[in-house]
Amino acid sequence: MGTEISRAQGATEYLVLLAVVLIVALVSVALLGFFPGMASDSQMTQSQMYWKSAGPIAVTESVAKAYSSDMTISMVYLRLRNSGAYPVRVTKLWGGGSGISQVFIGTYANISEYYYLAPGEETYVGSQGYGFPELPATRLVDFTANTYCSSPHVLCKCTSICSSQSGNGYGTLVLNDFGFEYIEYILGF
Repeated sequence: MGTEISRAQGATEYLVLLAVVLIVALVSVALLGFFPGMASDSQMTQSQMYWKSAGPIAVTESVAKAYSSDMTISMVYLRLRNSGAYPVRVTKLWGGGSGISQVFIGTYANISEYYYLAPGEETYVGSQGYGFPELPATRLVDFTANTYCSSPHVLCKCTSICSSQSGNGYGTLVLNDFGFEYIEYILGF
């Protein structure tokens, strides 16, 4: 009879421990759901780590800022670095299911004319003013949440853009499947 009591006591202790573990797990999930910023901060950190280590084109710095008062356009500052062993020429920026091959520098210009990078060399996408770091010249690319863009330097279909209501206009810009089209000069041509 003593063996049956110890078995019953062991089973009861096991069930109590299991209940405690489940309660802790439920509280953890509830807290993570209660602080929605934690998930987006984690995604942003992962994205930044990915782009800083990407090759052959890495994005070493990035800033996004609201550009229009109606909050439909965001400007970006991207510091690009050739992290590969060969020269590259960026020919397009991709995102939202579409690509652009021009930047705005007072007039429209082909991206390929301004984005030739030797190994280790850096350049930027951005514009003078608007609170971005001091840049020697404008190389503007806009990002919008619209599904249709009429300008050849605008990437559309961002799922989230910056808000000028956040005080300084800086914020988070989300553009799915962002990337670069480039030519890599392996033979040195």
